[in-house]
Amino acid sequence: MPTGPKLSRRTALGVGIAALAAPTVVRAQPLHWRMVTSWPKGRTGPGISAKRIVERINAMSGGRLQIDLFAAGEIVPPFAVLDAVSNGTVEMGHTAALYWQGRMPAAGFFTSVPFGLGPIEHQAWIELRDGQALWDELYKPHGVRAFLAGNTGPSMGGWFRRKLNGVEDLKGMRLRVQGLGAEIYAKLGAVPMTISAGDLLPALEKGSIDAAEFLAPATDLETGLPKYASFYYAPGFNKPNGASELLISLSAWDRLSPDLRSIVIEACRAEHTLGLADAYQTNAAALTEILSRYPVRLEAFPRSIIDAAQMASVQLLTEIASTSPLAGQIVESYRSAQRDLRGWSALAADMSRANTRAASVAQ
Repeated sequence: MPTGPKLSRRTALGVGIAALAAPTVVRAQPLHWRMVTSWPKGRTGPGISAKRIVERINAMSGGRLQIDLFAAGEIVPPFAVLDAVSNGTVEMGHTAALYWQGRMPAAGFFTSVPFGLGPIEHQAWIELRDGQALWDELYKPHGVRAFLAGNTGPSMGGWFRRKLNGVEDLKGMRLRVQGLGAEIYAKLGAVPMTISAGDLLPALEKGSIDAAEFLAPATDLETGLPKYASFYYAPGFNKPNGASELLISLSAWDRLSPDLRSIVIEACRAEHTLGLADAYQTNAAALTEILSRYPVRLEAFPRSIIDAAQMASVQLLTEIASTSPLAGQIVESYRSAQRDLRGWSALAADMSRANTRAASVAQ
């Protein structure tokens, strides 16, 4: 039987030594995580953001970190996302910080504050000032950390079954509203109701609530709110920002290599930018559709409501600051960002309005 050429003793010895000297490459097993959300599957805005973040991480990690996405209710209810990540049921969650203000009064600052920072200002506070460090400190006792992870932009004021003439019309009104805005409305005499996104339309349809604040035109249209309320109010003073958060358990985060951590952070950062651009695009089209398809009246809040809400907001922030030293730091840091950024923000808004008027004239 023919054989191949024989190796000399010297050659064979050299091959053996080379094999022993070569480093053994040990490939780490891919990490397989689950992400739960507070949103119905594919929900315009935050639901889409969650999906895109998962797709980015899966692709950018080259399969080393694979995440499965679950809608609200598939593993845990929409308002149980923090607990699910905190207790290790899942590794990640996509939600909004405003849902946790009952246990952390300052949590709402990481989603939206009435009459507060807009989306870009808020991102500047989180990423370029001390917002992220304060956020980390606030969430650490719960065993999680959070990152900005999408933004639906400023919200509308909400859907009302009847026209508002003044603050007195809010007395006793059952209003679906969440976050710090709920506390503002309570101070004005309304009855805030906590209702998940999936249960919102049936509540409005059945008359369990008199009004509903959710997000902005694209999400409101998809949810079906124009079918059951005729007055659409602006501005959304109670929610000028629409930041989502990605929650990660600290124990899971500690298991990630530095490059995988960077991938998670950059996937979230990219979604804040794209999500905000997406919101402006889809909301413009949705508002046109709402006003053309439904007997809806676009209304401005009466001045008396805006003034009363502003006074209530100042009072509320002072109350939150008094709840703990950390809450006081968060409130002061946030107010400092407002003071520093408002001059440029006002000028930029004036330029935007001027450009809008010029475009209208040109058409």
